[in-house]
Amino acid sequence: RTFIPSATTSGPIPSPPITAMRCADVDFADIEMLHRRVDLVQIAFRRMAKHQLSQSAYNRLKAEFDDLTTRGRIDVAYKIERARELGDLKENGDYHAAKDEQGHMEGRIRQIESILEDAEVVTPPADGVVGLGSIVAIVYEGDSDSDAESYLIGHVEEKPEDDSVSVMSPSSPLGAALLGAKEGDMVTYEAPNAKLKVKVLSTTSQK
Repeated sequence: RTFIPSATTSGPIPSPPITAMRCADVDFADIEMLHRRVDLVQIAFRRMAKHQLSQSAYNRLKAEFDDLTTRGRIDVAYKIERARELGDLKENGDYHAAKDEQGHMEGRIRQIESILEDAEVVTPPADGVVGLGSIVAIVYEGDSDSDAESYLIGHVEEKPEDDSVSVMSPSSPLGAALLGAKEGDMVTYEAPNAKLKVKVLSTTSQK
């Protein structure tokens, strides 16, 4: 038994007894269902957290990572050592430039490593259906086909072969709305100030 001060007397009064919860009051089926839902949410989160890449993007990032962690580190270490030989480091522009280069390179290495550790290589969709890896040409409702814009639906690290094609994230409002659309479809998406419609003129997979 514990005691708490009384609001009406100067002495303590006993606190009410604490009773144990009866097992009959607990619905174990509900608890088990809750655990299953939590597990499903965690699985879904892990799946969403993956970096979905085309095979070409994965191969390019892997090659860049291998190059930076070998030749890149050796080269920048050589530049730093040569700059040290020039003397006073406070006024040594070559030394500070080499250290900056090293910092940027190590940042890029960590970025690529994080992507590759959680990467999923996706299969390109069939031509005619918009999916990850699709190059889609769209035109906004009311515009002529000559005003069409082309996008590659995919990860920011994707590199379209055509410089006129921009990368669009599949998680963006328009990117998400386009997934699964077919040539000729009108697609509606939520823009910041209004709902907009675009027409899918063509969609092909980047090889």
